[in-house]
Amino acid sequence: MSTVGDWLARAQATLSESESPRADAELLLMHVLDVNRAWLYTWPEKALTDSQRGELDALLARRREGHPVAHLTGVREFWSLPLHVTPSTLIPRPDTETLIEWVLDLPLPAAARAVDLGTGTGAIALALKSEHPQWQVDAVEFNAEAVALATDNARRLTLDVKVMQGSWYEPLLPGYDLIVSNPPYIDPDDHHLNEGDVRFEPASALVAEASGMADLLHIIDHAPDYLTPGGWLLLEHGYDQASQVCDYLRQRGFDQVENRRDLGGNPRISGGCWRG
Repeated sequence: MSTVGDWLARAQATLSESESPRADAELLLMHVLDVNRAWLYTWPEKALTDSQRGELDALLARRREGHPVAHLTGVREFWSLPLHVTPSTLIPRPDTETLIEWVLDLPLPAAARAVDLGTGTGAIALALKSEHPQWQVDAVEFNAEAVALATDNARRLTLDVKVMQGSWYEPLLPGYDLIVSNPPYIDPDDHHLNEGDVRFEPASALVAEASGMADLLHIIDHAPDYLTPGGWLLLEHGYDQASQVCDYLRQRGFDQVENRRDLGGNPRISGGCWRG
């Protein structure tokens, strides 16, 4: 007989090379058993059925091969929102929550208009709408599968976010008080593309030309055409791209340009205010 505690210990040992073996094992258990973490610690002696153990072992084998936990469970939490995730999109990261925290500090209108470019799962747009129900929050995504996924996440969470298909600003009209984006920013030659979860995520959501800067510069360059005077642009970027992004924001005419650091202390989000 295999118990919850037995399987958890074995899975943790099996995933010893993972960055978070215990958390990974717990998430797989919670997914298969449909329980929360507190239940796992309250009932470690509960016996697993043959069916449960078979499903868990199959997921464990795939996790050991490197498949992201979010793809195995189909869910990733972001800003306390349970988002459905598929291999068609980037997996939301906790570091991106730094962008949401910064938005909450901004002096924006009570009924602001905001747009998330390259929304993927809809994570940023949905987090903003959950914090500001009175805002008009739009989202743009190029990938048709991701558009469907973000639309489904919005519907399931009952958050009124309009998801449009297109390339960056293509489907938009001017008049936004806030533009946010976590665009592709990894250099095509970066060795990190062969490591960890990103091996299983779409390259189109990760890689950009010009040493990872192409999409960031495009978004900055065209943002003034869509922002209201006093509107803000906030962008996530690579840990080593902050100075380039901030310099280009200033060159393009943005004021109050600064950077915020992520959970690991890396400069991760840069932005500025468009004075018009």
